[in-house]
Amino acid sequence: MRWNLRLAAASRSIWKASELQRMLAEHGLAISSGKMSGLWSGQPVSVKLSDLDVICAVLDCGVDELLIPEPDKVTKKTDEQSTPAAASTNSGITPRPRSGRSLPPV
Repeated sequence: MRWNLRLAAASRSIWKASELQRMLAEHGLAISSGKMSGLWSGQPVSVKLSDLDVICAVLDCGVDELLIPEPDKVTKKTDEQSTPAAASTNSGITPRPRSGRSLPPV
């Protein structure tokens, strides 16, 4: 997914993060300057759904305008990746029978 807040705001003549931050605060969403910087300038690690509701209400847009899917970036698992490493027969470890008794100290 690609985060598209800055372009969505620009299409509504909002050019500064501080301006959007003030508008969000007017709608009950107080965002710190650090978090606003992350939302404005790049890929946020997480966004609460309730925050997303307020952002969409302020910008009068849908989630589809803020989150752009990028399915071509998803890698498909190959057969080699799905085979567990433990299935290898040449590991060099030989199991010992478990008799329930421990060996005496050396």
